[in-house]
Amino acid sequence: MTASNRLAETSLPSSQQAEHTHHHNHEHTNHNSETVNSVHPHVHSEESLRRIVNRLSRIEGHIRGIKTMVQQNSPCPDVLLQIAAVRGALDKVARIVLDEHLTECIARASENGNIDVEIEQLKAALDRFLP
Repeated sequence: MTASNRLAETSLPSSQQAEHTHHHNHEHTNHNSETVNSVHPHVHSEESLRRIVNRLSRIEGHIRGIKTMVQQNSPCPDVLLQIAAVRGALDKVARIVLDEHLTECIARASENGNIDVEIEQLKAALDRFLP
């Protein structure tokens, strides 16, 4: 599911969001132009999606603030401090997404018997994510 799809879904009425289930068995293209097949159903709560989207919106605003600092010739140490804050905030979002993936998606894949595929996809994602 793309971020834009998730954002669009957050505009659904509450009753539809709470019941939202997105099953997908389609391909995702990552930033390295590799294709990843997702075979598990994604079921994410309205609260979870809202929490992640809200955090990303705050990070987006913070980045715009850093851009303004640079345009206004703010001291480099101040800019670096703000960049470090954004990195920390992004890491926190990543932890939330990973936690949800482990507790929801991986657990569901285990119940459905396709845990090996999900573990391989997670390993591939972590290889790209971790420095």
